[in-house]
Amino acid sequence: MALAALPSLAAAQYFGRNKVQYEEFDFRILRTDHFNFYYYPAESLATSDMARAGDRWYTRLSDLFRHTFDRKSIVFYADHPDFQQTNVVGGTISEGTGGITEGLRTRVVMPHTGSYWDTDHVLGHEIVHMFQYSIAEGGPGGINRLGTLPLWLVEGMAEYLSIGRQHSLTAMWLRDALRRDDLPTIKQLNNDSRYFPYRYGQALWAYIGGRYGDRAVVDVYRAALRLGWDPAIRRVLGVNSDSLSQDWIAAIRAQYAPHLAGRTHPDSVGQNVVRVSARGGDYNVSPVQSPDGRHVAFFSSRDLFGIDLYLADAQTGRVIKRLASPNSGRHLDAISFIQSSGDFSPDGSQFAFIAFAEGDHEIQLLDVASTSVVRRVQVPGVGAMNSLAWSPDGRTIAFSGMVGGISDIYAFDVAAGTVRQLTNDRYADLHPAWSPDGRTIAFSSDRGPGTSFQTMTYSRMQLATVDVATGRVDVLSPFPSARHISPQYTPDGRSLLFVADPDGVNNIFRLDLAGGSVTQVTNVVSGISGITDLSPAMSIAENTGRLMFNVFQNQGHAIVALSAEQTQGTPVQPMPAFAAAAMLPPGDTPGRAPITTYLADALTGLPSTSAFEELEYRPKFALDAIGQPSVGVSAGGPFGTGVSGGVSAYFGDQLGDRMIGTSIQANGQLKDIGGQLFYLNMKRRFNWGGSLSHVPYLSLGQGFSEPDPGDPADINYDLYMQRLFYTEASAIGQYPFSTTRRAEFTVAATRIGYDLEVQRTPLRAAGTGFVQAGPTALIDLGAPDSRYLAKASAALVGDWSNFGFTSPVQGGRYRLEVSPTIGDRTYASALADYRRYHFFRPVTFAWRALHYGNYGRDSEDWDYAAGGMSYPLYLGEPSLVRGYAYNSFGNDECIPSADGSSGCPVVSRLIGSRLAVASAEIRIPLIGTRDFGLINLPFIPIEMAPFFDAGVMWTSDQPPQLRTDADPVACDVGTARVGACAQRTPVFSSGVSFRANVLGYLILEAYIAHPFQRPQKNWVWGFQLMPGW
Repeated sequence: MALAALPSLAAAQYFGRNKVQYEEFDFRILRTDHFNFYYYPAESLATSDMARAGDRWYTRLSDLFRHTFDRKSIVFYADHPDFQQTNVVGGTISEGTGGITEGLRTRVVMPHTGSYWDTDHVLGHEIVHMFQYSIAEGGPGGINRLGTLPLWLVEGMAEYLSIGRQHSLTAMWLRDALRRDDLPTIKQLNNDSRYFPYRYGQALWAYIGGRYGDRAVVDVYRAALRLGWDPAIRRVLGVNSDSLSQDWIAAIRAQYAPHLAGRTHPDSVGQNVVRVSARGGDYNVSPVQSPDGRHVAFFSSRDLFGIDLYLADAQTGRVIKRLASPNSGRHLDAISFIQSSGDFSPDGSQFAFIAFAEGDHEIQLLDVASTSVVRRVQVPGVGAMNSLAWSPDGRTIAFSGMVGGISDIYAFDVAAGTVRQLTNDRYADLHPAWSPDGRTIAFSSDRGPGTSFQTMTYSRMQLATVDVATGRVDVLSPFPSARHISPQYTPDGRSLLFVADPDGVNNIFRLDLAGGSVTQVTNVVSGISGITDLSPAMSIAENTGRLMFNVFQNQGHAIVALSAEQTQGTPVQPMPAFAAAAMLPPGDTPGRAPITTYLADALTGLPSTSAFEELEYRPKFALDAIGQPSVGVSAGGPFGTGVSGGVSAYFGDQLGDRMIGTSIQANGQLKDIGGQLFYLNMKRRFNWGGSLSHVPYLSLGQGFSEPDPGDPADINYDLYMQRLFYTEASAIGQYPFSTTRRAEFTVAATRIGYDLEVQRTPLRAAGTGFVQAGPTALIDLGAPDSRYLAKASAALVGDWSNFGFTSPVQGGRYRLEVSPTIGDRTYASALADYRRYHFFRPVTFAWRALHYGNYGRDSEDWDYAAGGMSYPLYLGEPSLVRGYAYNSFGNDECIPSADGSSGCPVVSRLIGSRLAVASAEIRIPLIGTRDFGLINLPFIPIEMAPFFDAGVMWTSDQPPQLRTDADPVACDVGTARVGACAQRTPVFSSGVSFRANVLGYLILEAYIAHPFQRPQKNWVWGFQLMPGW
């Protein structure tokens, strides 16, 4: 779940990853009493059900918040791969994002999850955000005040109001923190990233609601919008945050200390195979053993910038190799890992896992020895898949697949390439596992008496089996009120191992299939758990019976193993009727808990039917955002009377597929007013658009001139005003091949107008100075005729880099571009830019090679007075070769050369029409977070980067000379073509750069460089506002 408040302009960027619209969705509208639900036919059943739940959430929350709002929009996608293609919000969407509430129109956009319970929870969470936005909009400071509140307050509140105080996952986090004596204060929740705001925020609000009443939760939120979170706590609750923290922590200790007694420490559950690092928070999830038990494959965050698939020794935990990664350049955009696991083939030679590619989930079969993908399987009509299970004979792969937002069990015939659907209903069907004889598949399902699609109530996940031949489903409920996940058959087929929480703590149990008896295998303090409530958490080696599973510890996930003998378990002790270990402190508080009451009341607010009004979706533009307007007026002064200011506005349709933007800017006289109008269409994979623009560029110069004979002045002060007017009509297109590669196209017709004026003020000597001797005159100096050009460009762009705090630190990116121009001037520009970032945690070695040049007849037409239309390139820009910035040169460096010619040779060698640059850096995260920084101080991350830059500039008649012993001579660039010029030899520099991320808004770089080709300069300081290349 996430909040979003700003639009994204999907125009071509120099670099950047792509959001790909792989599919075209035919959206329609379901109109309920309070919402417009946007959906497409494939998901109509699931969306109509959730529309009823949405109105129920509105009734619940409007009463709690004592607030109502007008009809708002909720956009549903059938599955997460479809959701990742949405244009409702800009930017890429990760698998970990369950839903988004954007702040421009307060729209919710989210996918179905395959579990009605989970989808209903996410929907409730996002509707809480709708109320939060609506209340903020009506208060002082508007919606911007919401952005000042900490995440624990905003997201934790949405979790508490949509889940309540009975939640074994959040309770597991608290017990783990209690065991480690690391329970956070409220102030630590604000500024320490170690404490997950969703879980700890939910727990804190549950405590506030339990102690002061759930109405106080809303009152604190309303007060926080006006006062800030800390004063709001004092105002509403009558205590300061420090005292509240102490009381909350004391309540956690009192609630959970009894549940720690007699339970096993996470380090002592079994053999620790893959540990959580000392810093904590590691993901090592969905462990899958090879059939012989020698290896384990698992998803891990050990690479820091994403989740990759690794192979490790199952005994020692030593990582042998990385099997797959989205950063490897292979044909996948991401790896599905949160509610998914892979599986080995029966002979252990291949591994099957689920990847996101081409807009859907696909099964990729990977050769374990070579790590090459030998087969890619996209199942027609099945847009999303979860856990895989390879049959004992190797002929079939079972998986949980989603169609229209509903999950079922499917079987894929590996040889024939065909798929058979084994279940077909609205129940959630997850985590398939084969019996040793291949006749039955066990899975986790919400089938049972607690599930009613009429009242939209859901049973906790039970165990179920399906007969592969007949499709008959049997439900097994060892603990009727508990959640059961991750079933695994023992090698003899007589028992099922599974994870359940009958007492509120997730542990492993064993069910005897013949007699129905249950034994308990683990009794851990924290819990056996993956990332979410429904994540797979264990596997069994088919040949040995060795069990491997996830244990939650130190806010992360370790991988632990038990031998077959250790999985026999002990008789289950009588379980309490109430799972107290899952209750968040201060426990159940009757009379002060409307949240508990409404979560138990399925009928209030629930429409009796899903036969809502259906409407066609017809795109209409509405205002999305308006830029901050500004205006200024000047009267008199050196520039006369003028006006300055500007405003911009963005309009879009409800689904974000189309955008119109307009802007106008004034700065001086009437002729200095410019503006732009653009249109973008992002509905299909090929994004296209067009723009009209008129942009004046004003540059000023000054000097003195002799007055005409007879004038009363002694001298004239001249202010030269040189204007270029670019009037352009353009069209752009972009075709993404994947999230990391795209082609860009642009065509444009351009008129370049010129204007030359001098503002002349006569001056007369008066004592030691001058006074004005007459009125200021504006003189038109004449200008060249307008020029007309036709331009085009084509570019191939790749970007698979990962960004740190101030610069890319992993992966790579490139841009290859050709841009021909014809008309009154004819030339072509060529660009080749390649960059790589080799990450050796925490240090990155970065390097780049760049060429940019203008070629052709008029590529060096730089004479403005004669109608030239381009400026020369300058190699000493800090973004190219540091230490040679134009304003860093002094007169002592610009001396006549030996032949008596004038100019500045050390500067002239840096000016031309073609350049090549090579750079290398060692990027060290000096100050950052505990995960990425030598010093943990995340407020202003700072990167230190020793660097070496090299570059050479040349022109059509002065080719580069790859020597370092050149003796430059003068160069005058004021002619139509460069005349005698400095020898075109390379320049070099080295030094140290420091980059700081200032509050997430800008990146400031300060550097000190030694320019080797400036003998009069030892060190040069410089600054620039831009990320590292």
